[in-house]
Amino acid sequence: MKIKCRTMPYDEVIGLPKEKHQMPKRPHIFFRTLLKVLSAPDLKSTDFRLETHNMDRLGKDAPALFLMNHSSFIDLKIASVILYPRPVNIICTSDGFVGKNLLMLDLGCIPAKKFIFDTTLVRDMVYAVRELHDSILLYPEASYSFDGTATPLPDSLGKLLKLLEIPVVMIKTNGAFLRDPLYNMLQLRDVKVSADMSYILSPEEISEKSVSELNDILRSLFSFDYFREQKEQGIRVREAFRADGLNRVLYKCPNCLIEGKMEGKGTVLRCTACGKSWELTETGYLKAEDGEDFFDHIPDWYSWERDCVRKELENGTYCLDIPVRIRLLVDTKSIYDVGDGRLVHNTDGFRLTGCNGKLDYRQSPASSYSLYADYYWYEIGDMICIGDSSILYYCFPETEGDFAAKTRLAAEELYKIKK
Repeated sequence: MKIKCRTMPYDEVIGLPKEKHQMPKRPHIFFRTLLKVLSAPDLKSTDFRLETHNMDRLGKDAPALFLMNHSSFIDLKIASVILYPRPVNIICTSDGFVGKNLLMLDLGCIPAKKFIFDTTLVRDMVYAVRELHDSILLYPEASYSFDGTATPLPDSLGKLLKLLEIPVVMIKTNGAFLRDPLYNMLQLRDVKVSADMSYILSPEEISEKSVSELNDILRSLFSFDYFREQKEQGIRVREAFRADGLNRVLYKCPNCLIEGKMEGKGTVLRCTACGKSWELTETGYLKAEDGEDFFDHIPDWYSWERDCVRKELENGTYCLDIPVRIRLLVDTKSIYDVGDGRLVHNTDGFRLTGCNGKLDYRQSPASSYSLYADYYWYEIGDMICIGDSSILYYCFPETEGDFAAKTRLAAEELYKIKK
């Protein structure tokens, strides 16, 4: 999938008229049916199966908040099939509206800026529930999982449940991550996909519990490890490209401790600095081709990288300072390429400069609990996104290395330290 992009001077982009906010629309039955029909072949190819739990508690026409884990693009196709014909407004990243704003609105989508506090989004959700009497589909993790485990949930989620006052249903996918992990550059694997849909909270149960209790319930439900499940269930990924791009997640070598020199290619992850290599087995575990494994489980390696970043932050040695290509999102007409700049991230937060000195944006560490970072974003490249409710800055590194994962880890750990 690609995105409409236009090259323009920074001054002209900043001077573009602000788009008028459009209220959510109930998706017409035609579009609901169209989404289901278009999604069905992909689900059929994965031998898709659905299991439901306590769903008899949810009325046929009752609005509900559907919370779904975020593994790959097939998530939306799953939801389009299993929720049909219920009218559902889908919370969708704002860049998904670029070049197709009217269509996305007709599909019932509501734009959201990832990891940015936006009161407009909350008002839109309330409007969809109370005025349109629609359900809401929300991916509370906001971004795809990097390592096959759950990503952080916002503390505001419990408050949202109390505000909406509607039943909560969880949809958990199985196999979706293994079929199309984000690091693997959109290469699909032959893996079966299924989903569990469970009624978890009634409005009465929500009113009886505190925000903290609700958050604890949701965090316990959003706890999984797909690589571990793969091994325990004996799921085999036989594709010869299964380690392609794995260096995006496992960017630091545990043998020589050098970063940015890992290379995932074919079925092997190798450090080009020291020569240490691992095979990514068919059951999803790592096996050193010679000597110590260090880590045979990808999430354990990723967790170690998080600990390393945390130590750098605590001792003041962490710093990202790289040249980047900058693209801006200010409206839904296009993504605007405004030229080169420099992105710095340290204990003071983010600073982005560029465009011949005209751009100088700062973002504090406490502004967000996580970071919108992505691999091979719209087939352009790996990306780090910062910004606020009025403008988003998409930064594409222009130097060798894997920066997305470490920067996300640093943003999350720095938020914890500052809070």
